[in-house]
Amino acid sequence: MAKPYDLRRYPGFFAITLLCLVILYAPLVVVAVYSFNDSPSITIWEGFSLRWYVDVFTGPESGKFKEAAWNSFIIAITAATTATIIATLAATAVLRAGTFRLRTVSIGLISLPLMVPEIVTAVATLIFFNAIAIERGLMTILLAHIAFCIPFAYLPISARMQGIEATYEQAAMDLYATKRQAFTRILLPLMMPGIMSGFILAFIISLDDFIITNFVKGAGVETLPTAIFGAVKQGIKPNIMAISTLLLAVSIVMVALSWLIGRRDPAKGR
Repeated sequence: MAKPYDLRRYPGFFAITLLCLVILYAPLVVVAVYSFNDSPSITIWEGFSLRWYVDVFTGPESGKFKEAAWNSFIIAITAATTATIIATLAATAVLRAGTFRLRTVSIGLISLPLMVPEIVTAVATLIFFNAIAIERGLMTILLAHIAFCIPFAYLPISARMQGIEATYEQAAMDLYATKRQAFTRILLPLMMPGIMSGFILAFIISLDDFIITNFVKGAGVETLPTAIFGAVKQGIKPNIMAISTLLLAVSIVMVALSWLIGRRDPAKGR
């Protein structure tokens, strides 16, 4: 039996890996480090300080950023919750409804927004809202976020459901459980890690989205990414680095939670 090929022995593997890591994470590290800089300059280091984090909450621009952050979190929670419910129902219909004529087409339609360039989705969404004459504001942002969050929530949910054998539900119904009871008491608890992972992933995608939000938001309505972009156009300030670092920290925590929840196996109690 042939031994598995060890990529670490491939010539240049370490250098390529190191280069990719630097390209991906060096800008994030620079932003995080200089958010603790005592200097108002973003290039000159004058010592460690938390002044810009204090400025985020108490400075002259704090009101604008607080309102934008509130909008972002409300939209992200609502959009992620709605998208997760829809994705759960879609996964159940596709994977537990047996074979039907448009099953492959349904899976493709659900996954299609992941492959379409985000700028195309943004323009199409804007045109749609203009066509139905809906006033742009928080509601249009929410509707757009629900739409593009569904595929992201669907992926971990469907992956989890595919790993659950249908015999669990069949055994429950053999013991006189109804289909609803088999779903709510057997399948749903087993799916919960996937559902939570899908919710967290959808929440992160919604919280961090800029392109689609910038197209469909109304005048005077801001989320945190669009508020940051508006502030950056006037020049990069250290408080922007502090806000970006806080947003990065929230994303890291949510990704870690998604990974930890996804590892749990309710059938084994861990």
